[in-house]
Amino acid sequence: MGSILGSGQTNASGTARPSLAPSTITAVSTPASSVTQTAPAPPPPPVVDAGPTPAGAVGPTSATPEVTAFDIVVRAPDAVRELLEKHLELQRYRAVTDLDDAELARLTVLAERNVRNLVGTLGYFSPGISITRDGAANARPTITVAVEPGPPTLIGSVKVEFAGDIATSPDADAITQRTDIGRDWRLPAGQAFTQDAWDGAKTQALRQLVARRYPAGKLASSLADIDATEDRAYLGLKLDSGPLYRLGPMQVSGVERYDPVLVPRLTRLNQGDVYDQKALADAQLRLASSGYFDSAYIFVDPESDPAAAPVQVQVREAKLQKVIFGVGASTDNGPRASVEHTHLRVPGIGWRAVTQLQLERKSPYAQTEWTSIPDESSWRWVALGRVERVDDDELVTNGQRLRFGRTQTGDSIDRNIYLQYDRARVRGAVGSGVTAADAGDGSALSGNYVWTGRYFDSLPFPTRGYGLGFELGGGFTLSEKRQPYVRTVGRWLGVKSLTGSRLAFRAEGGAVMAADEARIPSGQLFRTGGDGSVRGYGYRDIGIKLANGITGPGRYMAVGSVEWQRPIRRNGLLTEWENTVFIDAGAVSDKPQDMRPSVGIGTGVRWKSPIGPLQIDLAYGVKVQAVRLHVNVGFTF
Repeated sequence: MGSILGSGQTNASGTARPSLAPSTITAVSTPASSVTQTAPAPPPPPVVDAGPTPAGAVGPTSATPEVTAFDIVVRAPDAVRELLEKHLELQRYRAVTDLDDAELARLTVLAERNVRNLVGTLGYFSPGISITRDGAANARPTITVAVEPGPPTLIGSVKVEFAGDIATSPDADAITQRTDIGRDWRLPAGQAFTQDAWDGAKTQALRQLVARRYPAGKLASSLADIDATEDRAYLGLKLDSGPLYRLGPMQVSGVERYDPVLVPRLTRLNQGDVYDQKALADAQLRLASSGYFDSAYIFVDPESDPAAAPVQVQVREAKLQKVIFGVGASTDNGPRASVEHTHLRVPGIGWRAVTQLQLERKSPYAQTEWTSIPDESSWRWVALGRVERVDDDELVTNGQRLRFGRTQTGDSIDRNIYLQYDRARVRGAVGSGVTAADAGDGSALSGNYVWTGRYFDSLPFPTRGYGLGFELGGGFTLSEKRQPYVRTVGRWLGVKSLTGSRLAFRAEGGAVMAADEARIPSGQLFRTGGDGSVRGYGYRDIGIKLANGITGPGRYMAVGSVEWQRPIRRNGLLTEWENTVFIDAGAVSDKPQDMRPSVGIGTGVRWKSPIGPLQIDLAYGVKVQAVRLHVNVGFTF
């Protein structure tokens, strides 16, 4: 029975075991190998590394010298051959051109131990090793290393022990953490043993320990006991968690322009919370993505007081004002140009103001949105003003919107509560037989609540998960006779992973309930079609068919989509591209019983670009019997 020991450990006989590197394996009780130079096997050296490289020698991984004293040929299975060709110590001496026969013979004998140790790192502890020297007199010799690895060593058993707070804590979270470490152990019984797998499993267990509650956790001891006669490895390790850590006071550096409460409110880290690496990473991401800071770094010193460990926050503030110019294009709206001005702290009130102007053929707009810093519950005050022009070919709508309310942005859930004024003036309806109510000409005041939950594994490139959102609003019209109305919208997006591919499902529905004569502004009604809804149709082409072939908004809307997404591989490796096949359907009407779906089918590609998913789709609209190209960038839910 042999042992694979960590630094400073010995087996039962008290003999220290050599290693290729810290925690590297060493096998004992293995059968003798065959070598042409007969000599008793010397005791293993303290380390495989021969020490300082002799003058004229090259390192183990050096390139082959131009002039060599001898050649080396390795005959073994691929994994063993690649390891020996890279790390065999004989390689270092090929550049020593004045080696005599006695010195080369000695190196050949010593190489057997080196080969045995290297092969042991792959889990082969009973190898057959043959090292021979060929070559005529006065010719450059060739040393042939032949290895038959023998049976692989399998894991016989694994014992994971704990010390410190995690070993005795009755807290459910600590119990779960212990269970998870054991459940996720990467080298279970029956699996082949290798040094890399052993090291990786220990590293993973330690990462799980220090990820939550115990930042000062450490690997107290580890032992891989090798039974070379049975080709079994018996593993044991002890993880010492140390004490439980709780967050203490926050110490912020780098804030000069903004309110001192901004950083604590954005991080949402509370004094007394249990230490959690993910919570710190999420808080750091919130700071960096808030727009107030160009960079942010959060850490807790594991040498600090466990009962109240100070949270160190270092930030670099963004410029107080910035202007962004942009150009772009879409298949729905054609080319566009935009300018955006941001003031991070408006004098007098300290709010952030973002003002945008976008020029494009179909829907140019100007908008300004002002938001306060978050309160202790992450709620902000928000005020918005927007003017826009929407050109639907037959109808042109000039709209205005004013909004004032509260918004809360969480890690997964967003909430909005606001009062909103909408006004729409529609040109093109007069003289066409279309009433103002049918065209969406009117104004209204409404109160609204919006809730959105996102539960995807990764954004903006989700591979599984779902998003869910709904809107509920109610108010009354202001044009002519005042009429009450209720408006509701629901949205769902699900991504399901399959073997080598995935399915994306999308559904959306909306309804406005009011008297038939109520003049509800078009911004509160529904039209669909285009890049982000029903492909195969133009932007907002799906609506109510009015007099003279004019398409107007409706009070009921339903959209559904199924998309198959398959990653594209090249030479067996995943690329940043995907192929898709999809079917979309959508309908808009003034009465639920009048819903008639417009269907689009097609195929496309996706590219994981640095700014988000680039979608290029070619879709056929069944109802219009036409093919359309759709290009869109970004993931929105």
